Amino acid sequence: MSKANINPAMLTWARERSGIAVERFARLCGVDEQRLREWEAGNHSITFNQAMTFAHKAHIPFGYLFLALPPVEQLPVPDLRTVQGKAVSRPSAELLDLLKIMLQRQEWYREYLQQQMIPPGRLSGRFSRYDAADAIVRDMRQTLNVDPHPSRGSWEEYYRELVNKIEQAGVLVMRSASLGHHSRPFNVEEFRGFAIADDYAPIIFVNYADAPGARLFTLIHELCHIWIGLSGVSDGGVTAHLQQEALCNHVAAEFLVPAAEFMTHWRTDYPDWQSNLAPLESHFHVSRWVLARRALTLGLIDKTAHDDYIRSLQAAYAAREKEPGGPNYYRTKKAQISPSFSRAVVSQALSGQLLLREASDLLDGIKPGKIARFAGELGL
Repeated sequence: MSKANINPAMLTWARERSGIAVERFARLCGVDEQRLREWEAGNHSITFNQAMTFAHKAHIPFGYLFLALPPVEQLPVPDLRTVQGKAVSRPSAELLDLLKIMLQRQEWYREYLQQQMIPPGRLSGRFSRYDAADAIVRDMRQTLNVDPHPSRGSWEEYYRELVNKIEQAGVLVMRSASLGHHSRPFNVEEFRGFAIADDYAPIIFVNYADAPGARLFTLIHELCHIWIGLSGVSDGGVTAHLQQEALCNHVAAEFLVPAAEFMTHWRTDYPDWQSNLAPLESHFHVSRWVLARRALTLGLIDKTAHDDYIRSLQAAYAAREKEPGGPNYYRTKKAQISPSFSRAVVSQALSGQLLLREASDLLDGIKPGKIARFAGELGL
C-alpha cells in the first residue's frame, strides 16, 4: 500500500488539537495505541488511507498533514475568556469549527436580507462599552418590551419568551451542546457563549452543554455584547478582568434581577442562605443559578458558598442528561438553529432559489430530502 510522506509532528499536532485522548484516538483510527505512537514518532509509516482516516477523526483538512509546521489558528472573533486574568491561549477544534459555521450562517443571512431589500437593523452598537449599565438595561427592556421581571410562570418560560423577543428584534439566537449528533461536545469550561455583532445579522450563541439555569444569564450577557457592538467569546466568569465583560455581566444581572428589589427580598434571618432561593425564584421568575450569582455579586454570600452550590446544580444536570428520552430530531434542530434563519433557508430551498444540498449544509446537515418535513416543524 502507498505510504503518505507526511511530517510526523503534524500527526501529534492534529491529535492534540482534537482534544481526544491517545487511547480513544487510536481506536477511532482502527489501530492500537502503540501503532499510533509509532506514527507520531516517525518510527512506522502511515498509508494514505490511514492518513485520510487520521485527518477525518482529527477534524482537519487532509492537506494539513503535509505541512512543515502547524498553521497558526486564531479565533475569528475577539477572545474575551480569561484564566486568572490572562487570555486563553489555545481554542479547541470544536470552538474554531463552530465559529466558522456561525460566520457562514451570518454571511448567508446578511446576503438574504439584502436581496429582500430589508434595511439593516438598529441593535448592534446602540450603546458603547463606556455607557452606564442602567441605561443599557432600560433600553434593552424597552426594545424587547419586557418588564423588569415576569409576574407569573416559570423561569424556563421566561427564557423562551426572551429568546422569542430577541429573535423578533432581529438577533439570531443559536443554541447547541455539541457539533454533529453529540459526537463533538462543547466544553463549558472553555466557553459559555459568544456574540457576533453585525448591522444585518447579529448572532448570539448559547452553549447548551451548560446547566439550564446558567443559559438565562448567558443569553442576556451576549445580548449586551450586541447592544454595545462588540463581538466576542465569553467564559461567563464571575470575576471579569476585561471592561466589556464586566459591563455585560452587570447588565445581565441587573436586567434579570434588579439589585434594589433583590435586596429588599433577601432575608438574613434564615439559618441557611439557600432558603432564600425558593421565595426569590417565585418572585423574580429566574433560575436559582442566576439568583445565587446575584447574591454573590451583591456581597450576600462568599465565593466558596456560591461555587459549591453551582457545582451541585451542574452535577444534578449532568445526572439528568444521562436519562433516556427527549425531543425528536426535527424539534431539536428547531430549538438549536435560529427560527428566523431556519425559515429563511427552508423557504429559499423549497422555492428553488437555494440548492437543497446548500440548505442542508446551512441547517446542520438535515438531509436534503427531509427539508420539507423540517418546514412542517417550522410551521411553513
